[in-house]
Amino acid sequence: MPNSLQHETVIVVDVETTGMQPEKGDRVIEIGAVKLRGQQVLERFERLIRPDFLISQEIESLTGITNNMLQDAPGSPQVMAEFVDFIGTYPFVAHNAAFDQKFIDAELTLFGRPRPTNFYCTLQLARRLYHDPINYKLSTLVQYKNLTPAPTFHRALADAEMTAQLWLAINNDIMQDYGFTFLPLELLKKVSAAAKEQVGDLLRKAAKDARHNQLDTTGSLFG
Repeated sequence: MPNSLQHETVIVVDVETTGMQPEKGDRVIEIGAVKLRGQQVLERFERLIRPDFLISQEIESLTGITNNMLQDAPGSPQVMAEFVDFIGTYPFVAHNAAFDQKFIDAELTLFGRPRPTNFYCTLQLARRLYHDPINYKLSTLVQYKNLTPAPTFHRALADAEMTAQLWLAINNDIMQDYGFTFLPLELLKKVSAAAKEQVGDLLRKAAKDARHNQLDTTGSLFG
């Protein structure tokens, strides 16, 4: 795994769902998450969730999650209560985070456990930093960065584990390429929001400012 110096704790999460639109009744059927600090996985979370209706054959084929597997799974109120305990107040990381965020927000709100969900997106970061992958699917980027693939994709914990590897690789690449010794999360938020052609200038300026600030503080670190 890359030698990331990102010390802030994040929750790297993935959900599997019955469809694409929670506003039209689609539900989460599996949550997988890892609590990550630096390179260390502190805890893992993996739960199936019974949606109380049959999922389609398409979803069964895509995820490998079957109606038989879900019939004895706990319902969303129980799982989301456990998930809230797991995530604490830490920010999230996900691949194509807008998708995971809308489903997690919907489930938390549905059962009276809403909380701010601050997401960082490895898909958006990869689009701004890597210019030659054939696409930006998680599986493609895992191969592109020579990361360790999971035995299967489209299972929540496996995808969360691979997203965690990709997150560390992105952090490591930025630090090595631009000379950071520490990479603030809020800088990554700015990178995600920037136009691709502006990212290099943004990171060079941020790295220069960071070096200047450390020099002012230590008097010798970058002398």
